[in-house]
Amino acid sequence: MLNIEKAREAAVLNFRHFLESHKLGQKLFDTIQNHLAYHGLRLQEGSIIDAGIISAPTSTKNKEGKRDPEMHQTKKGNEWHFGMKMHIGVDESLGLTHSISTTPANEHDIVQ
Repeated sequence: MLNIEKAREAAVLNFRHFLESHKLGQKLFDTIQNHLAYHGLRLQEGSIIDAGIISAPTSTKNKEGKRDPEMHQTKKGNEWHFGMKMHIGVDESLGLTHSISTTPANEHDIVQ
């Protein structure tokens, strides 16, 4: 089971690097926002912002022999996590996502 989890983490990490290198994440998000706006769905009132932790492999057993420099540790409750955070902004009344940003996991949520 541990090998499956590591493979899943590596796949997510590789996909994230692919999206970043081609700047597809922002393009995808903008396309969805334009589609929603075209149908009259847009932010009109309050927002709810929350962050979720995206886990990354802690192993240094890769071709560079290093951890991903964009990933950091953070403590949530009594558990330590390694990776990054995704901060998601949602329209309070419609429940539509209007903003997304990622930060190292050790950056405090209040910064966003």
